[in-house]
Amino acid sequence: MRLVVVGTGMAGARVVSDVRARSRDIRVTVFGAETWQPYNRVLLSNVLAGTATPDNVRLHDQAWYAEHGVTAVLGTEVTAIDRDCRTVLTADGRREPYDVLVLATGSEPFVPPIPGAELGLPFRTLGDCEKIIQAAGRARRAVVVGGGLLGIEAARGLAGRGLPVTLLHLAGHLMERQLDAEAGLVLGETLTALGVEVRTGAEVTAITEAGVEVTGGLVEGDLVVLACGVRPVVGLAREAGLHVERGVVVDDEMRTDDPAIFAIGECAQHDGQVYGLVAPCWEQAAIVADLITGADTAARYRGSRLVTRLKARSVELAAMGETHLTEDDAEIVRFSHRRTGTYRKLVIRDGRLVGAILVGESAAVGTLTQLYDRGVPLPGDRASLIFPGLAAAAPVADSPVRMPDSAKVCRCNNVTKGQVRACWEEGARDLAAVAAATRATTGCGGCADAVAGIVGWLCEQEEINA
Repeated sequence: MRLVVVGTGMAGARVVSDVRARSRDIRVTVFGAETWQPYNRVLLSNVLAGTATPDNVRLHDQAWYAEHGVTAVLGTEVTAIDRDCRTVLTADGRREPYDVLVLATGSEPFVPPIPGAELGLPFRTLGDCEKIIQAAGRARRAVVVGGGLLGIEAARGLAGRGLPVTLLHLAGHLMERQLDAEAGLVLGETLTALGVEVRTGAEVTAITEAGVEVTGGLVEGDLVVLACGVRPVVGLAREAGLHVERGVVVDDEMRTDDPAIFAIGECAQHDGQVYGLVAPCWEQAAIVADLITGADTAARYRGSRLVTRLKARSVELAAMGETHLTEDDAEIVRFSHRRTGTYRKLVIRDGRLVGAILVGESAAVGTLTQLYDRGVPLPGDRASLIFPGLAAAAPVADSPVRMPDSAKVCRCNNVTKGQVRACWEEGARDLAAVAAATRATTGCGGCADAVAGIVGWLCEQEEINA
């Protein structure tokens, strides 16, 4: 079988490795428009902040491709799909035949249609990141347009380099899709304390050499970063005659309306939803790998339960599920302490957690994520959920002693405590070895403390029982 994958982003890289992990008999060719080796886009904010290098965030290199018998063609754009001949065509004239084609073309930055938009630098790729870093070395002041996840990470990264930063956001509060107004306010105050000036309700009308014009005046800055959202890259699929709406429409097998073509990641639209987080991309890649290799012909994708994590330095945030419901629609448990940058909100319906917001460091994140994932009944003492130290009534807990083996520790890679225990029993006795065996911690990195805690607990139990 000849498998061609278009895209070397996080979805494309994962489906290649998942296919190869299941079968050595499939001929795999992957095309990437970027010249970079595949890298972890989630960790680009660390590169921007200077706490990581491009090598630190790399997923695959040429040695990996050679070792696993994968042909990687980087810096080459696929420009057309000939569905009749089952062939992809590239910008440099190459024609590559396929039996199965996987589109993992990802998304591209949205650039607002305003005068001077070309003066702004998008923040999406490793190449973008390097351009911003170079410009930051010459800049006196930066302006970031967009108060979503990427914009906040960009602003925090630039501030961490000692550059004065203003963050502009059109909505009334930051991350309005994931956060309510109070949480957005607390997050904004946290960023202000870290050197980021936050202006919400700011309508950008133009970008000039002097800065960003907004309704009411000019925000000065000689470096402008655009983080105004993304759009699925669907031109290739549309020109090939595939069904495209917002994304490339797929069924529960992640197949398009051409049964020989799959689509995964940020370019795919499943059940009306386009996912922009890494965990759904990797879940979809696993489904497609199972189907292509025959490892599990019954594999089906049923959608993902989203948990958004912000891991900029000194900024902790998690948001999941239905965060915007009110007391008219659900039971709401809320705690806010703006002076310490703390906000916690639980949204409960029929005795189960259907949404949560956590701003500021909180030991409750792991427990609440498990409760949300599993949909189990909550304890009657709601305070114990947002203040774990008050009681031990929760049916799942961060403590490895009380955590069931089925509890999901790493959401990005769907790794459970039981899988961590199993690989530990097979000889993986430190965090690096567990990460290599299970991929836990290799996505957003937010589970590193939990995985390290499980490994440490297992080692302690071994010493006690020795």
